[in-house]
Amino acid sequence: MQKPPPSLRAVRKELAERKLAQFIRLAWPVIEPGQPYVHGWHIDAVCEHLEAITYGHISRLLINVPPGTMKSLAAGVFWPAWEWGPKNRPSTRYVAASHSQKLAIRDNLRTRRLVASDWYQELWGDRVALTKDQNVKEKFENEATGIREAVAAGSITGARGDRVIIDDPLSVEDAGSEKVRDGVNEWFLEAVPTRLNNPDRSAIVVIMQRLHERDVSGIILAKELGYEHLMLPMEFEPERRCVTSIGFKDIRTDDGELLFPARFPRHVVDRDKKVMGSYAVAGQFQQRPAPREGGMFKKGWFEVVGAAPANTRWVRHWDLAASAAKQGSNPAYTAGVKLGRAPDGTFYVGHVARVQAEGPDVRRLIKNTAGQDGEEVEVSLPQDPGQAGKVQARDLVAMLAGFRAHAEPETGDKVTRAEPFAAQAEAGNVKLIRGDWNDAYLEELSVFPAGAHKDQVDASSGAFGRLMSKRPYGMLNVV
Repeated sequence: MQKPPPSLRAVRKELAERKLAQFIRLAWPVIEPGQPYVHGWHIDAVCEHLEAITYGHISRLLINVPPGTMKSLAAGVFWPAWEWGPKNRPSTRYVAASHSQKLAIRDNLRTRRLVASDWYQELWGDRVALTKDQNVKEKFENEATGIREAVAAGSITGARGDRVIIDDPLSVEDAGSEKVRDGVNEWFLEAVPTRLNNPDRSAIVVIMQRLHERDVSGIILAKELGYEHLMLPMEFEPERRCVTSIGFKDIRTDDGELLFPARFPRHVVDRDKKVMGSYAVAGQFQQRPAPREGGMFKKGWFEVVGAAPANTRWVRHWDLAASAAKQGSNPAYTAGVKLGRAPDGTFYVGHVARVQAEGPDVRRLIKNTAGQDGEEVEVSLPQDPGQAGKVQARDLVAMLAGFRAHAEPETGDKVTRAEPFAAQAEAGNVKLIRGDWNDAYLEELSVFPAGAHKDQVDASSGAFGRLMSKRPYGMLNVV
């Protein structure tokens, strides 16, 4: 006699027990009944790494992802419920920490609501039943002795678990406080490892956005503590493609490709970047923070003034976008920084022209800017290696007939080229002429070289180098 086909309920139950990501899809209406579930491939990536802990392949996991990408729900709410019921591990104990007790309790309540729901109990109630004598918002227990407890980062005394889940141990507001950072880092290094039930098998998961180069993630990476590192920036950077030991590789290919376009489309990301500023974007979106006071450059080094003295010698150097944008992504920036040296040796950044465009638009900007600057401002251009670079340089100089235009190859990397200019800035010898470009210019300098864009820094370095050069302008030296 032929067996009847499995019911839809049985199929869904089997899928939920097989994959954490599928469990999240099915359990979503219990936690967020008013919001439709929106899936992204990064959720699969997060789930696969949490599953690797479940199956004992790894025991230390660091996940750096932007805010709003479902990190707290995936790691702190759905994963514990999945291990208890669908994976039939109801005795597993969890300690979940966040930068505030309020947020830690929020996710404790979400997990309890999910486990106690009719949907969950109908499928896995035979495995997971909550006790009545230990069932409060800070800590609840099931009849198999499984526990989920919520604590604030910095306060874990007495708590112990098979899984310690640390979700955003620093707030955005506290990230700038050295005292708070040092306190959280000390707690993480000295207290957290001692709160594991089985030091050889129990797991620690840190899931957070980057807020400072010496946040908990920075300490994990700097001290090489053996954490598997899943790092997914909002905008893809090919040179930082994430690859992990479980066989994962960031699936994106195009520079600037978005992480979660279904929820954070391009116009939303661009809007938020303008509000957040370069420093916050570098950390929270791109997961590579630089110190707010600056790396090679500090904002406080630059005095903003109304005008430069008479007889200042001016050079405008252009940093040209390296390559054409791929389909669906934004072009790189081209920037021209006008830098002057006054008779007393002080340098003045007089203006920045910048465009995110290609081809004719870039040529038009360079020519129009030269016209606005006037013949007294020298025009300096980079010459890329190879015959194509020579042809481009010769073409641009020809376009600038009537102006003192020059192109020459650049040597050294961007950091090396920036060092002489940075030394003058640190000495207080570089001032800015007041303009609407000041904030964007200082933001880029303050996160260099960690920032996504380096065009204004490179243009400044080129202008400085040309001002310090003893070679006169003449015909273009290309072969």
